[in-house]
Amino acid sequence: MIEKNADGELDVRVLVPIRRHELLIKLFKDLQVDNSFIFINDHDPIPLFYEFRSIYGDVVGWEYLNRGGREWKVKVTRLEESKGVEFDEISTLLDLRNADKKEWKQIVFHRYGMMEQNTTMGLISAENPIEIHEIFINKFEGKHKWIYKKKSEGEFVIHITKQDNSGLGDDGFSVVNEFDLRPLPPTERHELFYKAFADIRPGEAFEFINDHDPKPLYYQMEVESKEPFRWEYIEKGPEDWKVRVVKVKK
Repeated sequence: MIEKNADGELDVRVLVPIRRHELLIKLFKDLQVDNSFIFINDHDPIPLFYEFRSIYGDVVGWEYLNRGGREWKVKVTRLEESKGVEFDEISTLLDLRNADKKEWKQIVFHRYGMMEQNTTMGLISAENPIEIHEIFINKFEGKHKWIYKKKSEGEFVIHITKQDNSGLGDDGFSVVNEFDLRPLPPTERHELFYKAFADIRPGEAFEFINDHDPKPLYYQMEVESKEPFRWEYIEKGPEDWKVRVVKVKK
């Protein structure tokens, strides 16, 4: 548990994204009706709003106190009592039926990027999310399992499992953080990169996007890092460069 700041706010930026979601979802579960908490994030946490609503229903008050930059501040209020969904086969649930279709990709892939290997996301939609399925096929072939649990008019229920990338326990890893360095000045890019590496544990990884080949960072890491790592290019230009950095198990 992290401490509140002097204003009584929770600055979750110190945590990797998957831990932020776990903490905030637990806080909301324990929240009494008409009570609130305020948290600070480094990007728009709108996917978390839909995760709250998917799990606890339409009882979530969500007020932006600050928008933009690296300090998004949100006040979350429990409007009514609700039991919440009990998970069995899945680790989280996203109900897209009340979400703007333009936000589906952001909601789904933001949360999927934080999932640990061999865990499953439940997806509910009023229509068959064909575009989402095609992206999974194109980007995560052999790394995920997509199962329709229900197909009926007005309701599609899907289980998406993130599979172990290697099939070998010692070499497998969990991607727990994804971020875009392009909007940041160079000094802040390096700061965010090194913080992301410090935050992950052996067997975990993060992925980032840059607007040029970040090879100098690799050479710097090779010289300075006391912990073994693996550097994998997911996308190589010409405009966007996407890299996965894995902290290797010793």
